[in-house]
Amino acid sequence: MDSYLVGLVGTGIGPSLSPALHEREADLLGLRYLYRRLDLDDLGLPPEQVGDLLAAARLAGYDGLNVTHPCKQLVLPHLDELDATAAALGAVNTVVFRDGTAIGHNTDTTGFARAMHSGLPDVRLGHVVILGAGGAGAACAHALGTSRITVFDRDEARAASLVARLGDRATTGGSIEDAIAHADGLVHATPTGMDAHPGLPLPAELLASSLWVADVVYRPLTTALVETARARGCRVLDGGRMAVFQAADAFRLFTGRTPDADRMLRFFDTLEVRQ
Repeated sequence: MDSYLVGLVGTGIGPSLSPALHEREADLLGLRYLYRRLDLDDLGLPPEQVGDLLAAARLAGYDGLNVTHPCKQLVLPHLDELDATAAALGAVNTVVFRDGTAIGHNTDTTGFARAMHSGLPDVRLGHVVILGAGGAGAACAHALGTSRITVFDRDEARAASLVARLGDRATTGGSIEDAIAHADGLVHATPTGMDAHPGLPLPAELLASSLWVADVVYRPLTTALVETARARGCRVLDGGRMAVFQAADAFRLFTGRTPDADRMLRFFDTLEVRQ
């Protein structure tokens, strides 16, 4: 039986459903698969030491790591190679250890693209506002293809950096109220709404019913933004589909086996009911 040792690196990752998603799918495919949480908070390490954790995992025989907030960009200098998507994004959420090298990938982009296709298949994508210019925001921006994008982030330099990578179709700055008033949709890609960061990322009155809203946060699945947007008549995509589809793509990179993503999505729904 083929065996794999993988993990998740980030802060505050105790509630993550990734271990259950990966391990259950591996069981059904006849694989021995252990998925561990490597929480920087629990280890007493600052995010800037993600490179040390990466080196330790490589020495310990890990086959790969998922990388989440706040390390998707901090991990870049510690990798030997980047695939084309990760290089374009400037962010990595999946690291594969193979033949002595650490190779960075990004499955957030494909995960969000599939989530939009299945969850909001016919919405207008002419102009989209993205809140958050970190790894998740960058992935969503690239997944949206040729849409015109306005980026907002508390870190103005980070927003400007993402806009520069996106090219002429993206802008930053100005009034968020004006941008959303003229947008087809809103993508939320900051930690706001997570259990450790409760609340709304913007005033509720900006959420007109003509706006579609996609949230990348999935714990809790019904964030304050998701609940408020639904109540105001918006079409809404919660973070569950992106979480599952990016996990399925990461699983394939770790194992070389193609998981049943729809089966993983059904299992995710049972986990949300239980927890």
